[in-house]
Amino acid sequence: MTDTQLYLISPLDCSGDFPARLERALAAGARRHGDLVTAFQFRVKNVDQHEAARLAAPLQAICAAHDVAFIVNDSVALAKRLKADGVHLGQDDGSPKDARTELGREAQIGVTCHASRHLAMEAGEAGADYVAFGAFFPSSTKDKGDAERPDPELLRWWSQLFEIPCVAIGGITPDNCAPLVEAGADFLAVSHAVWGGDEVAAIEAFAKVMRG
Repeated sequence: MTDTQLYLISPLDCSGDFPARLERALAAGARRHGDLVTAFQFRVKNVDQHEAARLAAPLQAICAAHDVAFIVNDSVALAKRLKADGVHLGQDDGSPKDARTELGREAQIGVTCHASRHLAMEAGEAGADYVAFGAFFPSSTKDKGDAERPDPELLRWWSQLFEIPCVAIGGITPDNCAPLVEAGADFLAVSHAVWGGDEVAAIEAFAKVMRG
């Protein structure tokens, strides 16, 4: 079984000093354990593609320098424009098969599956490279609503039966992540827990739990 890794999700505001913060976070992950942070998701809302591309450019360069996959949230078109490493699809963002046709065989394609085993198996059959379950905890990033909250047992079930990696998402912090790591999550997707305060301290706190 491989070690759980961090999958960072950007705050909605990636302007200002955010590139410097991303650099510090990735450098901290590399210092503690070179493979602690392996993916970064660029997630912006209500900006046009030109502005999104402008915001993405320095972040994409930082990720490339640290050998961290640069994944675009929701938009296959933006991922293609940026020549990103992949795209993360919500249930309303199109099929993995169509994304694969647009982005090519090497693209990393992930799919949000909420708490659904059925959706995850469908995503796997459609060619997804990873499936994301959540929100496991109350989250400022994931949409609020009455969606069923998954149990860590879902991660254990998936990791025992399927080779496709699974991502746990939603309100994950250094204080509550241990059961998800123990259940077999391949990645912990985190946003506010890192960007809501001191990103270096947050990365180090996650490393302490995830690597001991």
